[in-house]
Amino acid sequence: MSVALFSGGTKEKQNSQLLILKHGQKRVMVKRQRSYNHMLDSACKYFPSIPRNVVRLRTNQLDICDGFYADITAEIWDDVIDLLHVVEVTRGEEMTLPVPLPLDACAISSPDNQSASRRIHKHRSSGNDDKVAIKVLFPSGEIQTARISRESRVDKLVADSSASQILQHCPTPVRAVQLKGGTMGGVIMRENRSIGSYNVKDGDSINILPDPLSSPRGKKPVIYIYSPSDIDVSVKLSLIPEWTLSAIYPIVTTEDHGQRLEWNVRTHQDGSLTEHNSGLDVSYLFWEAETNLQAFPRSPASKPQPVDTFNPISSNLDDMNSIVIPVDKATAYLDESLKVLGLHTEARTSFISYWLPYILKHEYIALRFVPQSAYERAASLSISPQPDVVTRVFMLFRGVSKVHLTNWANAQIQAEKDVACWVDVVGVDVARAGDAALFRVLEWGGMEVFI
Repeated sequence: MSVALFSGGTKEKQNSQLLILKHGQKRVMVKRQRSYNHMLDSACKYFPSIPRNVVRLRTNQLDICDGFYADITAEIWDDVIDLLHVVEVTRGEEMTLPVPLPLDACAISSPDNQSASRRIHKHRSSGNDDKVAIKVLFPSGEIQTARISRESRVDKLVADSSASQILQHCPTPVRAVQLKGGTMGGVIMRENRSIGSYNVKDGDSINILPDPLSSPRGKKPVIYIYSPSDIDVSVKLSLIPEWTLSAIYPIVTTEDHGQRLEWNVRTHQDGSLTEHNSGLDVSYLFWEAETNLQAFPRSPASKPQPVDTFNPISSNLDDMNSIVIPVDKATAYLDESLKVLGLHTEARTSFISYWLPYILKHEYIALRFVPQSAYERAASLSISPQPDVVTRVFMLFRGVSKVHLTNWANAQIQAEKDVACWVDVVGVDVARAGDAALFRVLEWGGMEVFI
């Protein structure tokens, strides 16, 4: 391992010369250009899909932005350039879409489906009138345009050839919400109705939101406890407010609205546990939690979360903090990674067999393992007597379609590196974790995320 040391002045000077340009999932570190036009040139160089005449630079980092993105004009470039670390690169025509409304705020009554359809057909002619150009805002905050048939049903948008490429940006089940425009702007679009029945016009905007029933969950974290001799152990789990326990086994009473629990067990030298309250003999302790999206809604304007922090609602995967692999290589990669992280054969088998059906729904997956210290702040584990070593392995992953692999160039390179890199990321003491003479705790779990 090589270590580079910089004085404070050198590091500050180095940072002042660099800037991150971001478009979608792709991030590029470039020189900080004092000239606005030179900065546009850099943006065009690294994001050639955006024509020079429609490139726009924007930010949400300044206090005056109040968390929302705003265009950076040439007139103010010299005033703000030294205050920014990341600049969003986007198309000019993408900037007219307003901030998405909360789902409940959009819900208003709508006219009868048949009467609305009759009005549409009455004013429709042949040819290009059968399709409409719309703007689509995804849960990630990305904006795209598409031409779709007015006859397309809301629940069949994916099947429409002109919309399917757009909806690949959103790997989670969704519900469509008409956000602005049309005579019925601001209504929840019902799945069994056609796009045309809402009098959607060219330039109108549709907000694609995750289905509330498909919110991310911390799935199957299981806790193994190994002790050299049989002892009584208390295991307390405490979650942050963004999470609520949705399933536990053995079943015990939860507190604080489903955010705290305590198991009292007897350990055995063969690795099994006896839960005192029920008398059940189990191999491990199980819990699962769902995210509280209603209380803590995701905001498309939210800044990406640092890799050393973890929040079940806002945690993301991007080109700089993840690896990307095709699904046919996922099992081998996971087995190698979990092995170096200290998971024994049964734990690796259980981990992979549990997540494999979710992984196989995609062409490629991006994944990363959460640092134990960050995970501990979201799901605190207090065990008495105190174990000699605790190993907690929690994976985040998401689907990636083949057409978007260009946004994950760095993550594909990282996938070729030795999986031993995850040992330092997670913070595992592999030697002590495998020492049978010690009192050890092992936990594994994961979550599929959609941003």
